[in-house]
Amino acid sequence: MATDRPRTTPVARVLRVCLHLLVAGLLALAVVRALAGRDGDPAAVAAAATAMAAVYAAGPLIGAVGRSGRAAALWLALLGVTWVGVLVATPDGVWVAFPLYFLELHLLGRRAGVAAVGLTAVAAIVAYSAHQHTVGVAPAIGPLLGAAFAVATVFGYQALYRESEERRRLIDELTAARADLATAHHAAGVLAERERLAREIHDTLAQSLTSIQLLLRAAQRALPERTEAAGEYVEQARQAAQDNLDEARRFVRALTPPALESDTLPVALERLCATTSVRSGLPVRLHVLGERVPLPVPHEVALLRIAQSALGNTVRHAGAGRAEVTLSFMAGEVALDVVDDGAGFDPEAVRTRSAAGGDGGGGEGGYGLPSMRARARALGGSFAVESAPGEGTALAVLLPVPGGAGEAKEEPS
Repeated sequence: MATDRPRTTPVARVLRVCLHLLVAGLLALAVVRALAGRDGDPAAVAAAATAMAAVYAAGPLIGAVGRSGRAAALWLALLGVTWVGVLVATPDGVWVAFPLYFLELHLLGRRAGVAAVGLTAVAAIVAYSAHQHTVGVAPAIGPLLGAAFAVATVFGYQALYRESEERRRLIDELTAARADLATAHHAAGVLAERERLAREIHDTLAQSLTSIQLLLRAAQRALPERTEAAGEYVEQARQAAQDNLDEARRFVRALTPPALESDTLPVALERLCATTSVRSGLPVRLHVLGERVPLPVPHEVALLRIAQSALGNTVRHAGAGRAEVTLSFMAGEVALDVVDDGAGFDPEAVRTRSAAGGDGGGGEGGYGLPSMRARARALGGSFAVESAPGEGTALAVLLPVPGGAGEAKEEPS
């Protein structure tokens, strides 16, 4: 029987108390009516009621009754035997069938419970008919209506409970999913911020530190014969360090680079080319094509950082004799090209090394290429690099511009 019994439905404490009070009240009513001389022998009714009350009271004290279908069935069978004793002693025992219906439906499985309710109803009808010495529809109406009401009430409650449990389970799953989503969003935010800082460090601090190193080496070579030249190199290194500090403070706070704070992108690129030429000795020229139009700040920042990274790679790795930067304003797009005549490299080898988890160092294809590509893609643009050993390098970035831009016409810097 235990295999047929579904998971027991918890009953609210108040309902259990009401059920206990109903059984006690009905048994007490039967005894009082017998003592009043209305139905049954007082002694027999009192003895049967006491026996049933004792068995009923023992049920909640036996833990196995609530855990095992077999134990529950045995207890209900013993309770039914004592109830039959009450039925034999007085017709008022019929009313005790009503709380028994709920007990049977609650403690037994759905099928076993309905069968037990049916047997209980038949016993009540037979006993009542025997006491009334008549057989008909009237004695059967009360027990049958009570049985139908109990079955409908218990099954309805169980259906509501199952629905409530399903909702609770779904809510728990939703809560867990939201927690996982929040954790994933947090991790994604941390990763995005880490990537942003890595790009900014590579495109600003790393490049500027390289310039400082070159300037200090030049100052070292100038000493002690050319003290004045060495002082100029040291001053340039100091200014580069100050610019670096300003950049670091701003990209940590995700602010606009100082070069773009009061100037347009072409002016910032022109200053970058001039500074690179002075600090590295590499001639760098800027060409601006098309009608200059205001660009969104993210576009200007991305293009400036890409130019900084590209020129930094050229200075450190290319061994170039010259470099050219071209900014092109076109219809609905803006393009940036950085070309040098240096040693070049194999882009496919760099891509394979990066995919394998390498640091990508030792050439123009260091961290800068993934960083530049990421900046372009973040704005819906494209990034391409053409290079080969001994043939120089050309980088091209194309970004869509909201609102469009003018037609191309060269405007020398």
